[in-house]
Amino acid sequence: MITTFAGALNTGLRRALEDDAKVVLMGEDIGRLGGVFRVTDALQKDFGNNRVIDTPLAESGIIGTAFGMALRGYRPVCEIQFDGFVYPAFDQIVSQVAKIHYRTQGKVFAPLTIRIPCGGGIGSVEHHSESPEAYFAHTAGLRVVMPSDPADAYLMLRQAISLDDPVIFFEPKRRYWDKADVDFTALDDDPFPLDRARIRRAGDDATVVAYGGMVRTALTAAEIAASEGRSLEVIDLRSLSPIDVDTIAESVNRTGRLIITHEAPVFAGLGAEIAARVTERCFYYLEAPVLRVGGFDIPYPPAKLERHHLPDPDRILAAVDRTLAA
Repeated sequence: MITTFAGALNTGLRRALEDDAKVVLMGEDIGRLGGVFRVTDALQKDFGNNRVIDTPLAESGIIGTAFGMALRGYRPVCEIQFDGFVYPAFDQIVSQVAKIHYRTQGKVFAPLTIRIPCGGGIGSVEHHSESPEAYFAHTAGLRVVMPSDPADAYLMLRQAISLDDPVIFFEPKRRYWDKADVDFTALDDDPFPLDRARIRRAGDDATVVAYGGMVRTALTAAEIAASEGRSLEVIDLRSLSPIDVDTIAESVNRTGRLIITHEAPVFAGLGAEIAARVTERCFYYLEAPVLRVGGFDIPYPPAKLERHHLPDPDRILAAVDRTLAA
């Protein structure tokens, strides 16, 4: 079935609602409007306003209410309308949702999925193009994931909703309109583990690790590199916490070089953790320093400057040139 990234998410939510009466969707404008990006289109019409709930404009209230419902056996799926709107709910997420399982010595679970459109590439303003994944990956007790294509959008959302762990589910908003042929039945019958990275392109000269919206950019860079006689292996991280270090290390031990790219600023970004882990695991195999390509250490810029801020294939290839010259 040909579908968009947003359409695959819609199908995943629809099937979760069909399979489990305890699944409830909550968020601003997700019902009658179908969400800003129409991810929840027609779900309220088909399942009713008791299961697809239009909430007040209060992110802390959304997460606090969903947390209480999760403690009572429901599986809420919350939509935060834009990435920069999650900060009012930050205290609820890190102080309550993430801590409850540990606080109760494993007796209480919080099966709560928090969907957050993230990243740039749509020409939007500040608070609408953030990359806050490092905040949540740093918080023990949360799973943090980010799909990069329609198939994984469907599969990973289904898996996230079924878990007893709280999951921060990031959706790269510039990929909402990407299309692919998705076999939903095959994904259900033979699911790829949620916490495993995928090798999207095999290569021998250097490893490029990306996630979310940057995976397609990394693949484009790899295609250009191939036309120049260089072979790049592209790994889609998928799970940001926990990180599948084994898959990355196996690749780096073979290629001897690693480049990490993400939209978030380089300083204290997820790339720093990956670089540290790989340096510890692969030190004697590395032929060059681990390099990072990310956004600049600035507040998100105006739309006219966005293309200068976001990593593009040229910036990735510049890092490839540096690592191969080392």
